[in-house]
Amino acid sequence: MSDTVLTIDSNKENNRGQISLKKILHKKNVIAIIQSIINSIGSPVTIQDADGAILLAAYEGSDESGRYPINAFGEVIGWAGGSSKIAPIASILSYIAQRELEIKNITHETLNKYKEITLLYDLSEKVSSCLNLNEAATLAVEQAKKFIECTGASLRLLNGDGKLETIATWGHEADTSPLIQIGHGIEGSIFTTGIAEIVNNVLSDARHADEEVNANSMICSPLKTKDKVMGTIKISSMSPINYTAEHLKILNTIASQTAAAIENARLYDELKETFLMAVITLAETIEKRDPYTGGHTKRVMQYSLAIGKVLALSDEDMTRLKLSAILHDVGKIGVKDTVLCKPGRLTDEEFKEIKKHTLYGEEILAHIKQFKDIIPGVKHHHERYDGKGYPDGLKGKDIDIAARIIAVADSFDAMTSNRPYRQGLSLDVAFEELKKHAGAQFDPDVVSAFFASDVMEAFFKGNTLKEIII
Repeated sequence: MSDTVLTIDSNKENNRGQISLKKILHKKNVIAIIQSIINSIGSPVTIQDADGAILLAAYEGSDESGRYPINAFGEVIGWAGGSSKIAPIASILSYIAQRELEIKNITHETLNKYKEITLLYDLSEKVSSCLNLNEAATLAVEQAKKFIECTGASLRLLNGDGKLETIATWGHEADTSPLIQIGHGIEGSIFTTGIAEIVNNVLSDARHADEEVNANSMICSPLKTKDKVMGTIKISSMSPINYTAEHLKILNTIASQTAAAIENARLYDELKETFLMAVITLAETIEKRDPYTGGHTKRVMQYSLAIGKVLALSDEDMTRLKLSAILHDVGKIGVKDTVLCKPGRLTDEEFKEIKKHTLYGEEILAHIKQFKDIIPGVKHHHERYDGKGYPDGLKGKDIDIAARIIAVADSFDAMTSNRPYRQGLSLDVAFEELKKHAGAQFDPDVVSAFFASDVMEAFFKGNTLKEIII
């Protein structure tokens, strides 16, 4: 049988859910596969959409003895008609349609994650200006000793073991026990009742415990939010002081402000953790498009943070580095599957396409104002220290520090990871490659930091990356 000419009706299209069978048939790779199968089986074929409109016909003979459904996750989106020989065509198109729907679903999930991230950031902006629990506690102690005469002050919070744990102290209160049992001693009792007290003769109070400081006078106020006690704040004096209701009022006000700040700080920490998990989920969702890059994002993040730790980056820069590393390949969502998932080396044209992921990443993140600071790390992680990288040909210290760090982390993971067309390099060979290209492709200071990092220590101990805690 000679090669059959396929005729596709370009005027009729029908969608079932999110999938268009017609669009699938218009893909060059798909039509080539169908053509090859028809030529091999030597049997006439018609392909229709779910409503019966003919989308493709290979006319030679009139064998219409069978009708085979084309499905996507249980939903019929079309039919292949002909002899039993053409059943594989329906199966292949069903597989391709299902794959297309999976990609669309991943894209939909990704967009939803962006919305979640934006919402989380908007919420975080409304949190109190003091968003660090330890800073809030220290600020409270500083305020207390500033407004109320004392020789010692402390703040304690309920911990996971059901004890009051010291968070901040000043003066002689630093000598007290770091942990206090609930209901035990004066402070433990005040926590239990939730009622602030003035005790102007501490040593005569029957509740006084041995682990409490032997002060003469004290005021202790519970830290409460919505009638929930989370801890205590206390000021005391080794010399006799007649604390009054006015002093108590001041400490209660400080306690109220501090409780709100601590609650906000805890909420902020939870939001940051949720936000981070959302970002990681987003990155991993994109990563699913390419089955050969599993775990790449997490490894690059961990390598990058290990380097940043050696370089003594600030907390702010470490946070920026972490998010940049997680999202460094976010732009790959804009790269075609035929290029991104190609199980072999890329052509020059395909490589030009893959290089665009840095620009796509910039475009995506530009829509989220809170991500403005991480764009340089995402956009420029393929720049070279000698200025021969892309997309902007930046050189040396003109390249953002996050991008210079990610460049080393990303390259190291790429070198040591297996690909369909090659085995990953051994650690020793990959180490030599980093050293060889330090000063040319990579920032030599970053390479040195990599070799001085916790990652190297773990490798030398024979640990796996999963066992590295940063």
